[in-house]
Amino acid sequence: MPQLHLFNRAGQLVGPVEISKLELSEQEWRQRLTPEQFRVLRSQGTERAFCGLLLDQKQSGVYACAGCGLPLFTSESKFHSGTGWPSFFATIAPGNVIELVDKSHGMVRTEINCARCDGHLGHVFDDGPRPTGLRYCLNSESLSFTPADQVASLADAAAE
Repeated sequence: MPQLHLFNRAGQLVGPVEISKLELSEQEWRQRLTPEQFRVLRSQGTERAFCGLLLDQKQSGVYACAGCGLPLFTSESKFHSGTGWPSFFATIAPGNVIELVDKSHGMVRTEINCARCDGHLGHVFDDGPRPTGLRYCLNSESLSFTPADQVASLADAAAE
């Protein structure tokens, strides 16, 4: 079972907490997600550059997996990369995002997935800003945004 960081009812990030993977059938995922979210999260799709709804989001808050609600990134690590996709230089906590080798499209890249539901999020590159030098390049469709004053709404019973 993965060791993940979750929000408790007080809106505090706690963990690591041992929590089961979320495994659903294709039909259950299709019922839970919009068609575009399904294409990105479950079929490793990519949204068109400069089209994602969260690209220009500047409000303070938390970006979570659109498939399962696992917190992934905060607005404090978001930056404007000019690539056309929301970009972050760090994850919210170690282990919430997993990395996989992606050899599609005739190149080798590092794919990033949600550690709870294995949803495809995007890719990570080593051309980001300090302090990490990383650029987590995300699809807006793979994320949901929660404003900072509402992070307690992301509370997970496993965090208590």
